[in-house]
Amino acid sequence: MQDTKEVGGLLLEKIQDLVKLIAGACEDEKAIDVTVLNVHELTVLVDYFVIASGRSIIQVKSIVEHIEDVLEAVEVVPLRRAGHGEGKWVVLDYGSIMVHVFRQEEREYYNLENLWGDAQIMQWEHAELPGS
Repeated sequence: MQDTKEVGGLLLEKIQDLVKLIAGACEDEKAIDVTVLNVHELTVLVDYFVIASGRSIIQVKSIVEHIEDVLEAVEVVPLRRAGHGEGKWVVLDYGSIMVHVFRQEEREYYNLENLWGDAQIMQWEHAELPGS
């Protein structure tokens, strides 16, 4: 695979940078077990899943709001957002990246990592916003 590749109008290198920003934003809010799955070879829908958990509905909402704030700072907004009102499983659709933030009980029940067990787990390091 090339270092950069255009996917949905974004360079893959930039997509990976956004994945790192999202995962880092989850960590900033003390999310549990932040996992990044590369599902590019398994589905045409997205390239990456970022999966994280919160201990409560309030923490789930806080994680999601922080992700949105961090990405808005680099002028990236979700195409769709679902589940924020209830706060048990929130999905943010960033095109090539799908973010799933669960309350811990829901994450254990739906077990996306098992469902997408053939996906590669992406190793990542906390990325900083440009100019930080």
